[in-house]
Amino acid sequence: MTWMEFVGCAGVAYGPPFAMFVFTIMSDPIRIIILIASAFFWLVSLLLSSFVWFVFPFKSLLIFGVVCSVLFQELFRYLIYNLLRKAEAGLKKVTIPNTNIEITNNKHVLAYVAGLGFGIMSGAFSLINILADLVGPATMGLKGGSSTFCLVSAILSMCFILLHTFWSVIFFSAIDKKNYIHILWVIGSHILVSLFSLLTQSMVYFPILVAFVLMLLNGYIAFTVSGGSCKNCKRVCRCGGGRTLNFEPSPSST
Repeated sequence: MTWMEFVGCAGVAYGPPFAMFVFTIMSDPIRIIILIASAFFWLVSLLLSSFVWFVFPFKSLLIFGVVCSVLFQELFRYLIYNLLRKAEAGLKKVTIPNTNIEITNNKHVLAYVAGLGFGIMSGAFSLINILADLVGPATMGLKGGSSTFCLVSAILSMCFILLHTFWSVIFFSAIDKKNYIHILWVIGSHILVSLFSLLTQSMVYFPILVAFVLMLLNGYIAFTVSGGSCKNCKRVCRCGGGRTLNFEPSPSST
């Protein structure tokens, strides 16, 4: 039972991002480099937020640590944005010719890859200890704890991975267009869903509802700011999809 729960929770949390990696990133070495770089940036943000939490006398206030961590993550999201924008010219020169994947032709792809790197590392740190306990000799739910704690944690990890991907697309586009409302929305929704995740012990399912609603909303915003439209969706369905992430943006998004 322990290994079944381990495989199930790991599949719930990491199945969708793994599929995203396989179908949209794995075949392009440039995207893999950007993914690893963005994951490293997230690790540095975690290190700095941990240092601040350790230095300041607020260890009893978990909310302080959460807000501090979110602010550092958004700061390093901005830093990776600056790095990628400055490296775009160089990336165009090293893009492999004669391939159907042109990462530098669409700036939203850079945001997507960077956001997925943020999300994968965030999801790994948020769930790895729980998965380690699931392999045995017992499972969660003892001493009055909820038996669905592991599943809830896996679902929240999946939501955070996808949210980081959507947040990066919105954040990068907002900086390009100087849309400060979207920037504040990314930071505010990140803080909101992070704070609600603290309620998983007392209100097991409510944090999942909040995370799903914000995930769908951010996904829709990311879809629209990257030039998505019903017309583009019909075109993709008519052509049978494809492995590239590039599409012709709608006039309203330019």
